[in-house]
Amino acid sequence: MTKTTDIPYKIYLTEDEMPRSWYNVRADMPEKHDPMLNPATLEPATREELEKVFCSAVVEQELNQTDRYIEIPDGIRNFYKMYRPSPLVRAYCLEKALGTPAEIYYKFEGNNTSGSHKLNSAAAQAYYAKQEGLTSLTTETGAGQWGTALSMACAFFGLDLTVFMVKVSSEQKPHRREVMRTYGAKVIPSPSDTTECGRAILKAHPGTGGSLGCAISEAVEVAVSTPGCRYGLGSVLDHVLLHQSIIGCESKIALDKYGVHPDMIIGCAGGGSNLGGLISPFMGEKLRGERDYRFIAVEPVSCPSLTRGKYLYDFGDTGKITPLMKMYTLGCDFIPSANHAGGLRYHGMSAVISKLYHDGFIEARSVEQTSVFKAAEAFARTEGILPAPESSHAIRVAIDEALKCKETGEKKVILFGLTGTGYFDMTAYKKFNDGEMSDYVPTDEEIEKSVAQLEPYNK
Repeated sequence: MTKTTDIPYKIYLTEDEMPRSWYNVRADMPEKHDPMLNPATLEPATREELEKVFCSAVVEQELNQTDRYIEIPDGIRNFYKMYRPSPLVRAYCLEKALGTPAEIYYKFEGNNTSGSHKLNSAAAQAYYAKQEGLTSLTTETGAGQWGTALSMACAFFGLDLTVFMVKVSSEQKPHRREVMRTYGAKVIPSPSDTTECGRAILKAHPGTGGSLGCAISEAVEVAVSTPGCRYGLGSVLDHVLLHQSIIGCESKIALDKYGVHPDMIIGCAGGGSNLGGLISPFMGEKLRGERDYRFIAVEPVSCPSLTRGKYLYDFGDTGKITPLMKMYTLGCDFIPSANHAGGLRYHGMSAVISKLYHDGFIEARSVEQTSVFKAAEAFARTEGILPAPESSHAIRVAIDEALKCKETGEKKVILFGLTGTGYFDMTAYKKFNDGEMSDYVPTDEEIEKSVAQLEPYNK
């Protein structure tokens, strides 16, 4: 067994060690999640229906529940080599500051132009779109990482891109918008008056700051009505989690090199892509009975889909255009408060993550925004990286678990996902530093009112 002192601060893999296949966790799930439904017929959505919205290649991946490994095309793998493999870091300085016997590791996904893990799926979706002869994509973005990632990928593969950015995030992060425009993307604050869905949402919710559900509605509307165009999604769906599995696969290879086995794996949870990607290969071992792990999903108290939502069929968007998905949800009409973790402001959760949570394979916690930024501050001061607000949810719980080890004397091994950097989130950090940040907790009545409207689709 490798001694703790033999483990470097950063574990780097070579290009040759970078995975050549994505791992499809659905192949090892004892029970698959329920299929997407056509909202008009309440019958399973067909391949043909899905291909009106998405590229054919990702639809094939979306429907593939049997192949454990899916090869990464050379065109995508060569793109990955610009910033992958990403480092796995031993948080020695944070451990020392906490005085904990726990070993803390984090997979750092922020060392690319988007500052986040989102580029892993953006590269794949843009590559497939180009291969199919498409000329453009549309998408939504919350905090801006996904929009930035897809902007870069589309520029690289020669595609036009329209991004509907959640209005409150567009206002809070104008520089993120400018990065997207620099890569050639057209950026529209959402909800907008440029689409029927946007106009309807503005009429129903005057003055709203928007949500990911709103932005998805507008992006899908434009995609299905524009020749040569499809929609690219940054989270939630199975093919996105598949692409993000490279995070977990690299993490496992790096840890295995030093004989390290995590006791718990922690990730922030908005739509589920980061969490699903990080835990996938480890979850596969758990599902196959090869090794046991604790998996912890962390979400904001202001948008608590797992911890307070219902496991129901719901639309993936506020405008009710998308197929219905069985997931933990607060209801597609739920508009989260304008908290600063823009990438976690989504009413639902990945069908894969929802099913695994429902079946008891994943734990979930919700945390307050002010507590999250205290953890971000502690991490920045010890590890030298300013973390994204989304990532800081995972940091919060990793610190909490490490402090429990300090109390009990147990030496647990903790792995969490550092999904990206927070250098475009200075408005949020300023509010925290000025003592102007507050915590919002939705009432039971708000959630119940939103969820009640799903009854017709869940009889």
